[in-house]
Amino acid sequence: MLGDQELEVLRYITDHSPISVRDVAVQFGEPLGLARTTILTVMERLRKKGFLTRTKSGGSFEYAPAVGKQDLMQNLVHDFVSRTLGGSLTPFVAYLSENQNLNEEEVADLQKLLDAMQAKKG
Repeated sequence: MLGDQELEVLRYITDHSPISVRDVAVQFGEPLGLARTTILTVMERLRKKGFLTRTKSGGSFEYAPAVGKQDLMQNLVHDFVSRTLGGSLTPFVAYLSENQNLNEEEVADLQKLLDAMQAKKG
């Protein structure tokens, strides 16, 4: 399971990879008041948990997500549903149906997903 800080750093790296600790610290950490050592610790923790890979580039390491963004998001949602909702999607779908912040495009995307699920079952 990821903590809030780990998740935010992972999202940033996923959107900006490959990236060095220095660049994450300057671009992401400094505006939030996070020291370079904190960023390094979080990134190494993410690497040890299998979320990031690290490769040598010149004199420093560059980090990248271990899986693509879509796979990462699916894994995180699966983890959330399993741990927080006891494996049941019903509360999640109920939340989505009552959420007034969804725009028309998001609603259309959700409808396409539901249609695809129906087609697989039928």
